[in-house]
Parts: sequence; structure tokens; C-alpha cells
Amino acid sequence: MSRVGKIPVPIPDKVKVDVKATTVSVEGPKGKTSRTFAPVVSIVLADKTITVAPLDDSRFSRAMFGTVRSVIAGMVQGASVGYSKDLEIQGVGFKAALKGKQLDLALGYSHPILFDIPEGIKITVTDQTKLKIEGADKQAVGQVTAAIRAFYPPEPYKGKGVRIVGERVRRKEGKTVA
Repeated sequence: MSRVGKIPVPIPDKVKVDVKATTVSVEGPKGKTSRTFAPVVSIVLADKTITVAPLDDSRFSRAMFGTVRSVIAGMVQGASVGYSKDLEIQGVGFKAALKGKQLDLALGYSHPILFDIPEGIKITVTDQTKLKIEGADKQAVGQVTAAIRAFYPPEPYKGKGVRIVGERVRRKEGKTVA
């Protein structure tokens, strides 16, 4: 049995949860998320808590038991508090700007990169080099962060590129004249 799966998920006062069979919908001040899980676990909503239990003793059911509980706990946290990631852009002439529902990135290419901001995600640009990505869905925030970083990952020689705040880039020594 999963030790994580046995723990009930508490629901804060500001959050509204709806469970229909294996579909869980969570709505709160930071947004709303919905997810359908494999029909190998039972999800029960009672007394401002959600409990998850495996339906049978199969290997897949026991494996999904803790995972489903963890994902539901993340959905509740996202709806009440939200998730955020910070990015920083380093390099001469590298900058970012918001243009309506698009993020305009100048990353040293011959053309600007226009990134469409998905629904439920809020991007804030400060100093043209610092980005804050916020949203209620942990997976969506991480996916948008990874997509923006993938346009120009930090390179090991000068450190130019888009990096997650706190990310450590291993630097290499350049060529030397003998």
C-alpha cells in the first residue's frame, strides 16, 4: 500500500471540488483545473477531504493509487495558492516583451520569436529580462517554462540564454592560445 495514497487531501474553504466517477474538477481563487484518471482507483469526497483507494489488488491499481492522490493534492494547491516559475534572460540584446496574448522574444536570432500564451497562464515581464510564469495547473506552468527555455537554452561558454532562476549552468573553458 502507498503511504502517500493513504493520506487524505484537505480542501481549503475557498476551494470547490466536484468528483464524478474518476473525473475531478477543482475551482478556486487562482483558477480551475479538471482531470480524468484511470478507472482503477476510487475517489471519495467527504467532510472537506478527498480520499483515494485502489479498486482492486492489481499492480497498476496499486501504482496509480499514490499518484492520483498526489495529483489531486497538486490541483487543490494550484486552485488555492497557484504555481509560479521565474525565468531570466542573459545575453547582450536578449530581451522579452508582451504583445497582447503573445510573448515577443529577441534572443539573438535574425527574427523575433512570438510565443502564444495558453489559457490559464499569466506571464509577467520585468526589466525586459525577467519573466514570471503563473497559473493554477502545475503541469501547464512547467510546460510553458520548458517551451520558452527551449528557444535558447543557456550555453556553457558564455552563459547566454534563457534559464530558470536558480538553475546552475556548468561553464566550460574556452580555447586557449598555446
